[in-house]
Amino acid sequence: MKDIHSILKQYWGFDAFRPLQQDIIESILNNRDTLALLPTGGGKSLCYQVPALAREGICLVISPLIALMKDQVENLRKKNITAYSIYAGMSRKEVINTLKVAAESNCRLLYVSPERLETSLFKEYLPGLNIHLIAVDEAHCISQWGYDFRPSYLRIAALREELPGIPVLALTASATPEVQKDICEKLEFKNGQVFRQSFERPNLSYSSFKVDSKINKIIDILRKVPGTSIVYCKSRKRTKEISELLRLQHIHAEFYHAGLPHDERNKKQEGWINNKTRAIVCTNAFGMGIDKPDVRTVIHADVPDCLENYYQEAGRAGRDGKTSYAVLLYDEKDLNDLALLASQRFPSLDDIRNTYQAVANYLQIPTGAGEGQYYDFDLSDFLKKFKLVSHTALYSLKSLEQEGWLAFNEQVFLPSAAGFTTNKDYLYAFEKEQPRLEPLIKTMLRAYGGIFDQQVPISEKMLAGLLKGDAEEIKTQLKILHQSGILEYRPQKDSPQLFLLRNRGKAEDITINMLAYNKRKEQFQRRMKQMVNFVTAVGECRSRIIGAYFGDANIKSCGICDNCLKQKATPLTKEEFETLRHRIINMVKYESLPAKDLLLKLNGIKKEKAWKVIEFLQAENKIVMDGSGLVKLK
Repeated sequence: MKDIHSILKQYWGFDAFRPLQQDIIESILNNRDTLALLPTGGGKSLCYQVPALAREGICLVISPLIALMKDQVENLRKKNITAYSIYAGMSRKEVINTLKVAAESNCRLLYVSPERLETSLFKEYLPGLNIHLIAVDEAHCISQWGYDFRPSYLRIAALREELPGIPVLALTASATPEVQKDICEKLEFKNGQVFRQSFERPNLSYSSFKVDSKINKIIDILRKVPGTSIVYCKSRKRTKEISELLRLQHIHAEFYHAGLPHDERNKKQEGWINNKTRAIVCTNAFGMGIDKPDVRTVIHADVPDCLENYYQEAGRAGRDGKTSYAVLLYDEKDLNDLALLASQRFPSLDDIRNTYQAVANYLQIPTGAGEGQYYDFDLSDFLKKFKLVSHTALYSLKSLEQEGWLAFNEQVFLPSAAGFTTNKDYLYAFEKEQPRLEPLIKTMLRAYGGIFDQQVPISEKMLAGLLKGDAEEIKTQLKILHQSGILEYRPQKDSPQLFLLRNRGKAEDITINMLAYNKRKEQFQRRMKQMVNFVTAVGECRSRIIGAYFGDANIKSCGICDNCLKQKATPLTKEEFETLRHRIINMVKYESLPAKDLLLKLNGIKKEKAWKVIEFLQAENKIVMDGSGLVKLK
């Protein structure tokens, strides 16, 4: 086994690991199942990439994020580390080729989307892959009680039967204590260890403002705080509107969402990373896997639906350790909308069945067919043709996904690919007959090694540059070569994909486990309530609210959030302090009280003053407050 510090230095150029990374890596190398909770930007990927290089064989990485998989594979290859990925939208032939190459080459990491795990094809090649570690990224997806449950993750446990004795590393940035327990149970941890980094971000100032004009407040923040910014919105339409309003104020902003073409998304992302764009106004499709350390502000123009999402998104600010700001803007309508979210996110069984029937009709799938097939799925066209309400249809698809009927992936990008399908003699004869196509054939053979043996990703734009021609003409010639049987050409695909996990059935036969469905709805409502508590909290340190929610009760008051700053500005005499201290301890001596009820009982006392004493008593371990805001005597 190779030395992990030498690997870190050789491939990443670092002299030392970040906090907990070495402990996690050593736990895995000692063959222990391990759960790692590291915040966004905390270096989760190194925790499996280093052990992947320390031992012979392959580390199998399971991830639902296609864009992240591709970025990681690309970055690893730049370091001369052999890595491959298998994900939604790849043809059977491409999957077979990737699995063969992974088994026969010096492949160290194989990234796989979870729905691929139980296919007969994957199972057939699994024994020959020499896997020594299973890494489960976004591990919270395995829990029905988490905020992003994906039933395909439940199949991971079956891998343990196929790969006995292989340790599992589960990674997530945010999971409540209940979800942490569920992850370990669902992944069948034996002799497992849990490593959790503090949820404290001492350089990040959280604040929440109730405002009449969100755009005015955003402009005000961007004028006061220099540096790059992310502005999160809940709809694609709003990203465009806000970015245009910012540009009118001479603030260079771009909008970004999953509905934009892949090339355009890349261009906008690069402009922002390279500081050519000041603010990126986006939906939550932006940010995953983007490592930009000098983001000074993350502004939420709309309230996220849970603290897990908020913590991850806000945490993209200030990764360089310098003072940064996470600002959440809200109005009364936002709070009312949150109250209605549960009924939107959990449609009725009739709505789910209607959506299923519409999907089958839209894709023209006959009854008893479709299992294991991928379909291009234009959501906006689908909604228009069947006159469906967007959120009802979208969350009906999500429900069908959670019940194992289908999988829907909004962000799929497959680059163009080509591979010659003829022998060299026939190709030579074809070139003589078709001199117009000869330059393209010769250029492809020179530019893409291995294109005679397998399909490889190609760029029509690059080929056009080499031939000093037009990309559209290159595409036309590639189609002619495809039709002539000379090569197999698949143009770039940049459309959402729908994958059928079962053959099409009758809509009336669609069943939902209503007991689990209603429990997920209740959990969702609890998360909504705790999000509202965070947004409207007065006096309580926002870092402590986040810490308590994730089971990290040791976080001290940050001193820099809006509530802490208000407390500092509120004078409190020694007599007032002592009186309040006795009253609070007596109130919670015999029964636990929700923080809001405690404040109500202290009527006539300024909330800032009361919170000052509550925070002191917490710091002194005289009282404790849990994630739901319940205060009790220690």
